[in-house]
Order: sequence, then C-alpha cells, then structure tokens
Amino acid sequence: MNQAPTAAQLQQRLQQVLQPSQLEVIDESHQHHGHAGANGTGFGSHFRVRITAGAFAGKSAVARHRLVYDALQDFMDQGLHALAIEAQTPKV
Repeated sequence: MNQAPTAAQLQQRLQQVLQPSQLEVIDESHQHHGHAGANGTGFGSHFRVRITAGAFAGKSAVARHRLVYDALQDFMDQGLHALAIEAQTPKV
C-alpha cells in the first residue's frame, strides 16, 4: 500500500505546476473519520485547497478545478480521496 500524501507534498506540487500567488493546503482528514475514503489514520485522505493563480484567468470554476485535479492526479492514485477546492484568479 502506498503512503498517504501530506499537505506539504500537495502544496509543493501545486506551487511547481500552477505557480500560485497564494496557496493554502489543509489536511481535513480527521473530520472525515469513518466516512467513505477515510484511511483510518486521520491523515492524507481529505484536503482543502485555497489557491489563487494567474493560470485560472478566463477559466470556468470547473476548468480551474480540473487544473488542480490534473496537477495532483498521482496523489489521487496514492489514496487522496477528496479535495475541497477554492480556486480564484488574482485581483488586479
């Protein structure tokens, strides 16, 4: 079994791929104990991502979320079960 991803790993990947101006990754797994997809450890299965990136300019909310999911796909394969995404463009 693969090791569950950490908030730091997700943050590093999103920083590399989307180069956001603001980024916060919060592990909320402990709030989902006993829910579908919870791994029983309280870590590494459910995350909240708050991200502001120029890469989102002109894109719909669905397209913004797709960019985040695409950047984190290999973590999804390792047991990341759920992402709550708040994706915005920088205010000009």
